[in-house]
Amino acid sequence: MTKQVQQLDRVIIRFAGDSGDGMQLTGDRFTAETAQFGNDLSTLPNFPAEIRAPAGTLPGVSSFQLHFADHDILTPGDAPNVLVAMNPAALKANIGDLPRGADVIVNTDEFTKRNLQKVGYSSSPVDDGSLGEWRVHAVPLTSLTVKSLEGYDVSKKDAERAKNMFALGLLSWLYNRPTEGTVKFLETKFAKKPDIAKANIAAFQAGWNFGETTESFSVSYEVKPATLAPGLYRNISGNQALAYGLIAASVQAKLPLFLGSYPITPASDILHELSKHKRFGIRTFQAEDEIAGVGAALGAAFGGALGVTTTSGPGVALKAETVGLAVTTELPLIVVDVQRAGPSTGMPTKTEQTDLLMAMYGRNGESPVPIVAPSTPSDCFDAAIEAARIAVKYRTPVMLLSDGYLANGSEPWRLPEEDELPDLSVEFTVEPNGEDGETYLPFKRDPQTLARPWAVPGTPGLEHRIGGIEKADGTGNISYDPHNHDLMVRLRQGKIDGIAQDIPLLEVDDPDGDARVLVIGWGSTYGPIAAAVRRARRSGGKIAQAHFRHLNPLPANTGEVLRSYDKVLLPEINLGQLALLLRARFLVDVISYNRVRGLPFKAEELAGVIQDVIDSE
Repeated sequence: MTKQVQQLDRVIIRFAGDSGDGMQLTGDRFTAETAQFGNDLSTLPNFPAEIRAPAGTLPGVSSFQLHFADHDILTPGDAPNVLVAMNPAALKANIGDLPRGADVIVNTDEFTKRNLQKVGYSSSPVDDGSLGEWRVHAVPLTSLTVKSLEGYDVSKKDAERAKNMFALGLLSWLYNRPTEGTVKFLETKFAKKPDIAKANIAAFQAGWNFGETTESFSVSYEVKPATLAPGLYRNISGNQALAYGLIAASVQAKLPLFLGSYPITPASDILHELSKHKRFGIRTFQAEDEIAGVGAALGAAFGGALGVTTTSGPGVALKAETVGLAVTTELPLIVVDVQRAGPSTGMPTKTEQTDLLMAMYGRNGESPVPIVAPSTPSDCFDAAIEAARIAVKYRTPVMLLSDGYLANGSEPWRLPEEDELPDLSVEFTVEPNGEDGETYLPFKRDPQTLARPWAVPGTPGLEHRIGGIEKADGTGNISYDPHNHDLMVRLRQGKIDGIAQDIPLLEVDDPDGDARVLVIGWGSTYGPIAAAVRRARRSGGKIAQAHFRHLNPLPANTGEVLRSYDKVLLPEINLGQLALLLRARFLVDVISYNRVRGLPFKAEELAGVIQDVIDSE
């Protein structure tokens, strides 16, 4: 009998299991097929920092959440409609997030006495009635997978490992996802191990067939494609988008890109991705430590390349002295900080926005740098291009503040046309610029940008030296003159301040123009804030919203915008760092809402905060 197909407008699924159960791969494949199908989507991978946390324990739980819909969405979703729990630890770690009536698919084979005891269950929740609030589907995923592979030349251990593909097949049937892409993916991934490839494909197909034939699922679901602007789309993560943005910037600037980097979670994937694209003139250098990485990148900038270094918070601390050297030598350098939970090693795989003040002030002396922050995974592409534009035009290091949520999250991205990209062409100085026509002045400034000239070492007649000791204005000679030092400090600050005239004004979304409450944010809080504002407006709330991409300098109209509203609410995943800067600069009593949990905000949570601010009017 043909099963009923029910239409839904959106679904939130969470795959959860042991860190060795392949939940990230399962989520990635479901996401890829969903993107191919044409849904709008947003993802939230969540996994331990340990390479292999203790099996079956709460610290070892890895999860992947996917929100997909037939309309525009902004977040990975607050609460899953479906939880796939591969063991008791996965169930216990995630069940509290599920709303009443949600579906729970449980791998009953793993609910052994020993595994239950590991997480504090005295009896199986599948059998004792404690899961009565939810619709529980007890499925022996492991044994069904092993049975489906009895005719294949694989060990029992390898057969059991394929249970994630069985689960993927089941969920693909349940939500009418395409299957061809996953089959091709498995053929490619295990091309050198054809028996393993065949087994995983068989397990995937067995999961699909189980859904089609079992009485446990009487209904399957369909979420129609979303209506998107015309164009060619692909699914992309923040780190991929950032890497592609750097490549595009290199091409548009007609400069070779050099990446000096030391592997660190969650930034390493940028290094991995860029290393694949040597045909674009990309050179990647995996340094022995963070300091060597940034030093090599700055040396490349001195040599006429687009110098980039990527890291996370602990690495920024180590790179600080060299970033200060880039400030005083006034060379273009892009410093990518994919923020993570701190302090020190903190929680390497969890997200935060806690490096803003370090980006602003984490160097000795007066050493200002521009700061750019992307707001979504796909926006990392544009933010990387903007960071490069500022760096090469103004001859300055630029901090780009991404974070773990953006880096690992993914969403559909429309590939831009080549003519949509800005021209970042650089004109190197090739002739002496002194009044006598023979002298080269390495610190003679452009009157508009205050940028100094950029001469490639070895250019005849333009021999010069630069270093960390203060320089005389114009000549660049070592100078200890107090008046000159004061002048150079002010010139470097004035150069950064002047960038405010070269960036867009802060845009405010105030539909009726009569809102009295403004909600602002920066970086990855955009999605949850925008989703919360939508909810508040549907409830009749008059809310305006604005989001910062440029954090130093701030847009020229920032003060005017802040003073135009009775109350300004600023949610941050820190203890109020941007709020501190705005209060000090504009004397506006910004209302901070801060949570530092290693997780992004939930839209429902922020909607409640917004309503509280409205009610306090």
